[in-house]
Amino acid sequence: MDTATHITMGIAIGGLATLDPVVQQDTTLFTSIMVGAIIGSHAPDFDTILKLRNNAVYIRHHRGITHSMPAVFFWGISVSSFIYLFVPEVNFLHLWLWTFLAVILHVFVDVFNAYGTQAYRPFTKKWVAYGFISTFDPYIFSLHVIGIIAWLLGANPGYTWLLIYFIILLYYIKRFIDKREIVKIIHGNFAGVEQIATSPTTKQNIWRVALTTTNYYYVGRVGDGHITIEDRFARIPVPDNELITAAKQDKNISAFLSFSPIYRWEISEYDDFSEVRFIDLRYRSEEGHYTFIAIVQIDDNMRLMNSYTGWVFSEEKLQDKLKMDSKMA
Repeated sequence: MDTATHITMGIAIGGLATLDPVVQQDTTLFTSIMVGAIIGSHAPDFDTILKLRNNAVYIRHHRGITHSMPAVFFWGISVSSFIYLFVPEVNFLHLWLWTFLAVILHVFVDVFNAYGTQAYRPFTKKWVAYGFISTFDPYIFSLHVIGIIAWLLGANPGYTWLLIYFIILLYYIKRFIDKREIVKIIHGNFAGVEQIATSPTTKQNIWRVALTTTNYYYVGRVGDGHITIEDRFARIPVPDNELITAAKQDKNISAFLSFSPIYRWEISEYDDFSEVRFIDLRYRSEEGHYTFIAIVQIDDNMRLMNSYTGWVFSEEKLQDKLKMDSKMA
């Protein structure tokens, strides 16, 4: 989920903590838990700092090890221990339990969007992306805002947040059923389906889909039970040649391939260099532009010249990124 939603979820956990009899008797403990829950609800995303290095490192590691099972325990202990240093008189067990719950909730909700996480590490490094909740879901965020306002107006925070999270649970079930119906529609209309990536939009009845079949990649939308194909690409295996071997050595290409499950490739040859592009088919803009790509330029001697991976919204901006990375290299 987005940062704003994670923070409001931290506030919600703080409100739920008021149902704890130990917390009810200790205002200092309540304040400590509120701080711990807000920090804990955002802690797994502290890896955003990796953007300061480069996009390749960020893409390869964001929502990776920081969202893993061992990391969940680490964040819960480290955040609550840090707060305990300043308020050693509070009950550490209850401080840790509610902070830990905030961390768990963060990782739990992240597996349901299209970006996903590596939440099942260390058992597998596979990206888990169930794809039936938006990274920013206006309904979930609005329910949290309503809960905060109700609390400020005097509503009982514990029971208010129990009600709101029950409604959110029903909403998750609805979206899961919606996705299951979409998958059924796709299997009913396409033969040889091997992989489906879904991503809901802010409109309840509109979903983005990308799918892999035996011979083609399809990109489209599903709305009101009807599928509209916007692009179709022949499924051509990536060549096993010297150029592709050299391209895969580049950090940006390597990071892209470690993250993207459905993509196509392009090779363009120029006078003194060749260009290899990998294009993630899950991210298609309204204008038909694929916004998440990896690109590398390699000279005739198989030396890497320029490369980039990340989100770009026009060819002009992509060329600017390549020039910028070239100057920084």
